[in-house]
Amino acid sequence: MKTAELRLMAIEELKTKLSDTRNELMNLRFQIVTGQQTDTSRLKAVRRQIAIYETILRERELGIKPEGEK
Repeated sequence: MKTAELRLMAIEELKTKLSDTRNELMNLRFQIVTGQQTDTSRLKAVRRQIAIYETILRERELGIKPEGEK
């Protein structure tokens, strides 16, 4: 999903997606340690997605509007 689409979502939806993504990260870490997963680039993508969710949630908490929106 694009960031603009995520910004239109409700806070509860974002929190749910954040929780799901954190669980996915934990599972990926276990898979890499046990040797089931060899594609470590997925870790970076999942961590980046978590950062995006947290950033959007923090913007809402502080009342910051994205650029281009008035």
